[in-house]
Amino acid sequence: MDDYGAAQQEMLYCNTSREARIMPTPLHPQHHRHPAGQGHPPATIAPSILRMSVVERLAIAAVLIAVLWGIVLWAMKA
Repeated sequence: MDDYGAAQQEMLYCNTSREARIMPTPLHPQHHRHPAGQGHPPATIAPSILRMSVVERLAIAAVLIAVLWGIVLWAMKA
């Protein structure tokens, strides 16, 4: 039998001691916000620039550019 076959037949006994079953940090029970037997409520999606259309992103960029130029022109006047 080659080394590969011998390695497959060996049983690894990792974390079999009683101490290994104890978690190092306390676990809190999960909170369900819906009654038993009903489905989960729909998830809310946070706003994201990546989900906006190209036109919306370009519009936001144009507004930011205009605001920055306004600040520059205002600073040059003062």
